[in-house]
Order: sequence, then structure tokens, then C-alpha cells
Amino acid sequence: MVLKNVMGLVCDPVAGLVEVPCAKRNALGASLAMVMADMALAGINSVIPVDEVITAMGAVGRSLPESLRETAKGGLAVTPTGLELNKKIFG
Repeated sequence: MVLKNVMGLVCDPVAGLVEVPCAKRNALGASLAMVMADMALAGINSVIPVDEVITAMGAVGRSLPESLRETAKGGLAVTPTGLELNKKIFG
């Protein structure tokens, strides 16, 4: 269930570092894991089996353009602030 909730996220680390936005996304993933664990313990089942979710995640990842695959070439990494931080950190 957690994997389905974060499946659509694009990894676009600012300046190629994992602090922005990855650390916050990891915290979100951890909180989702706790909520989904509570739901599972309450008897709520996932409609799609986990092996199919993982296969779908792989297909989605492969279909993303390179700029959205943890390359720091897209998303938040190429905003004006993201580019300024890259310049500030790496010169």
C-alpha cells in the first residue's frame, strides 16, 4: 500500500544532493508506512498484489525521461532556486 502511495513521485535532487526534496519524501514515506500498517492490521487489504505493484513501479520508472530519474536535471533541481543552490554549493 505504501509503494502505491509514493509511486508517482519524481526524484529530482537539488544540486544532486538528497537533502532536497528526498529527506522530506522519506519522512512522508515513513508516515505512510505507519498509516498503511494500521490499515492492514484493521483488515483492509490491498486490491493489487505487492508483486504487481513492484512490477508496475519498475515500468513507470523506466518510462520516465532521464531528467526525472534522480539526475538533478529536472523537477525542483532546475528551478531558479535549485540552480542557485547548485551554484552556491559547487561554484
